[in-house]
Amino acid sequence: MSSLIAGANWNNGTNCRSRAQNANNSRVNANSNIAGQFTADTGQSYTPWLDVSTLVQNHQNTRRSRCGASSDSERHASHLKGQTMKRHGNLWDNITDLDNLRAAYRTARKGKSWQRTVQQFDRTAETSLLGLQRILRNKTFTTSKYKTKVIHEPKERLIYSLPFFPDRIVQHALMQVLEPIWEGLFIHESHACRKGKGIHSGSIKTMEYVRKHDYCLKCDISKFYPSIPHDTLFRIVKRKIKCPDTLALLENIIYSIGGGTNTPIGNYTSQWFGNLYMNELDRYVKQVLKIKAYVRYCDDFLLFHDDKRLLNDCAAKIKAFLADKLSLTMSKCSLFHVKQGVDFLGYRHFRHHILLRKSTTKRVIKRLAKLPGLVAKGMVSKESARSSIASTMGWMRWANCHNLAHRLNLEQMKEQYV
Repeated sequence: MSSLIAGANWNNGTNCRSRAQNANNSRVNANSNIAGQFTADTGQSYTPWLDVSTLVQNHQNTRRSRCGASSDSERHASHLKGQTMKRHGNLWDNITDLDNLRAAYRTARKGKSWQRTVQQFDRTAETSLLGLQRILRNKTFTTSKYKTKVIHEPKERLIYSLPFFPDRIVQHALMQVLEPIWEGLFIHESHACRKGKGIHSGSIKTMEYVRKHDYCLKCDISKFYPSIPHDTLFRIVKRKIKCPDTLALLENIIYSIGGGTNTPIGNYTSQWFGNLYMNELDRYVKQVLKIKAYVRYCDDFLLFHDDKRLLNDCAAKIKAFLADKLSLTMSKCSLFHVKQGVDFLGYRHFRHHILLRKSTTKRVIKRLAKLPGLVAKGMVSKESARSSIASTMGWMRWANCHNLAHRLNLEQMKEQYV
C-alpha cells in the first residue's frame, strides 16, 4: 500500500512529478515544483509535514509582519532591530595603517594644493604621517579648535573649518574604512555625497517619478545639520560599529562642538553623519509607510503617489516621526500636482521637459556678467574663467536650456579665454 506525502525531492530533477514513486527519498527533502510523491509503504512511521494548523498559524504571522501587527512605531522598531544584527569590530588597525593615512592625505589635498598649509605639509608629508600614526595609536588625538565663517550664497550658513593636518586627514582616513560599512545601509534613493550618485542622478530619478505619478509631497528639514543631537547620532553610529578605538574617535568628532546639537557644516564626516541620520527616515518611509516613489538629497526629500490623501497622511506621520525619533522639524512641506513642476536640486521638473530653477538662472547670468571685468582686472585667471563657463555649460546640459545658452553666448565667451 502507498501513502501520499506532499512534496518530492529538490535534487530529483526528473522524477518529481505527482506520479513518480521515489521510495528511497527521505520525506524531509523539499521539492522545487511541489508535487505529490508516492512512496512505498516500508513499515516506517511517516509524519506528514503538511500540517494545516501550522500553515494557518504561519499565514497569520506573515500577515502580522507584513501589514503591521499593531502600530507604525512597532514596525519601525522591527526594522531597526534588523539593522543591529551585524556590528563591525577590529577596524582600528586599518584606520591607522600608514598606507591608509597616505591615501587619506592624497584625497584630502585634492583641489586644495594651492593652499599654503597644504604646501607646507607636502614638504614633510611622510614624517608627519608617521607622527600622526603614533598620535592615533597612542590615543592622544583630539579634534582641533574650529574656525568659522559666514556665507550668503545660496543662503546664509555658518561654515566650520579645521586644520588640514591632522584633522582633515584623520577624517578622510576614518571614512575610507567606514564608507563601505555605512554605504551598505543606505537605500538606492539616497543621492547625496555618495559615489555614483549626486545631483544629476537625483534629478533623473525625480523625472522618472514625475512622469509616473500625479502628486508630489515635497519636504525640507529646518536647520538640519545644526539640529542633529549628538547623543542620538552617536547611538545610531554604535548600531554598526563596535570597535572601541574607532568609537572613541567618532565620539571625539561628534562631540567636538558643544551645545548638545550640531554636526558642523564643513567637516568631511558631517556629510556622512547626515546621510546616516536621515537613513532612519529613509527606512521609515520605505519599510513602514511603504512608499516606493521616494527621492532624498541631504535634508530635502520627495514622495510621489497617485493618491493625494495617502500623501497627506504620510506628511503627518513623517512630521511626527521626525519630532519623536530624530528631534527634527520640517521647514517646508507642500503637496501639489506634478503638472505645476517639481522644483528640486536646482531644476524644475515637468513631465515633458526640465528647466533650470529661476534663482539658479539669475545667479548664472549675474556671475557670467561679472566675469570679463574680473579677468581684465587680473582677479580671475583665464583658466578659471574657462572652468567657470564649462561648469555652467555642464550644468545646463542636463536641462532644456538651448535658448538660454544661445542668449548667453557661452561658446563665444569660452573662446575668448583660450
